[in-house]
Amino acid sequence: MEDIILKASSGSSRVLFSESFRNFKNYIPEGKNAIIITDATILKTYPNVFEGYPVIEIGQGEKHKTFQTLQIIFDGFLKLNVDRSWFVIGAGGGIVCDTTGFAASIYMRGLPFGFISTTLLSQVDASVGGKNGVNFGEYKNMVGVFAQPAFVICDPKILESLPQREFISGFAEIIKSAAIRDMHLFRFLEENANKALLKDTAILQKAIYESVRIKATVVQNDEREKGERRILNFGHTFAHSIELHMGLMHGEAVAIGMVLAAQASVKMGLLKSEEAIRLKKLIEIYSLPTQFNLQKELVFSTLLKDKKREGDFMNLVLLQGLGNATVQKVPLNKMEEIVHDLC
Repeated sequence: MEDIILKASSGSSRVLFSESFRNFKNYIPEGKNAIIITDATILKTYPNVFEGYPVIEIGQGEKHKTFQTLQIIFDGFLKLNVDRSWFVIGAGGGIVCDTTGFAASIYMRGLPFGFISTTLLSQVDASVGGKNGVNFGEYKNMVGVFAQPAFVICDPKILESLPQREFISGFAEIIKSAAIRDMHLFRFLEENANKALLKDTAILQKAIYESVRIKATVVQNDEREKGERRILNFGHTFAHSIELHMGLMHGEAVAIGMVLAAQASVKMGLLKSEEAIRLKKLIEIYSLPTQFNLQKELVFSTLLKDKKREGDFMNLVLLQGLGNATVQKVPLNKMEEIVHDLC
């Protein structure tokens, strides 16, 4: 399967789909020292892969996507005398990739970096596109930069050791890509759900590749999320509140968020009700949640802190039919009505 080259103002990124993660050293620029940032699970599962390279271990889970983790990384850099001649590699899921990319981008005003993406969610979302950042307080990705990794290795073989719940969570972002841009992918996911859930390599490669292709095309057109890239946030406006207050995995919250955004699209006369039902059914086929129980006041108060808010408006991603997303500026009072109707 061919690589995807993503070209953006912040740099060029090569996404590899037919390469083993064990061959990462072949992509370290010549003459560069390399340092690995990863977590305990990766070190335990693959104890010899990074032999010969210095490793900084960081914590796992959203609670570690913080300034405190950045300090751990920077302390490690200083102890190892890391300078601009070094190359940084993040090996892990979305938390590792986001945090590593941000740390590398601001240390000494920027070090080159690459990713070994070890989760399905990371391969189709967090490691691709150049968004790097950390959470601030209880709010997701409030501090960050745009910077492209030199490479991203998306090896489906590494997903074989992934816990089932975490594996399934990643399908939410693939379904999202199909819902906003590609009915061919949508139908492919409908027709191949059983094989995909059984980690069939060929089916997974196809789903991952098409999802990354969609994201790369959107990012190249609008790297800094001023227009078209906003469609990649389909479902996320509601998901961030659900993820925060219900303790769900990111993909699980996005799944529920997509159902809510589809229902909002129906209410606003943009989407047929049978299309919203079809999307919900696909999400359920992949064993992802579609319901939640939160107070509407709690959901709305979190929305007010969302990065997609601009003054008295929210940039809400809706569907004008499956495979066709649109961004609408919705007044906050209208958003409050929508939240009250959906909760």
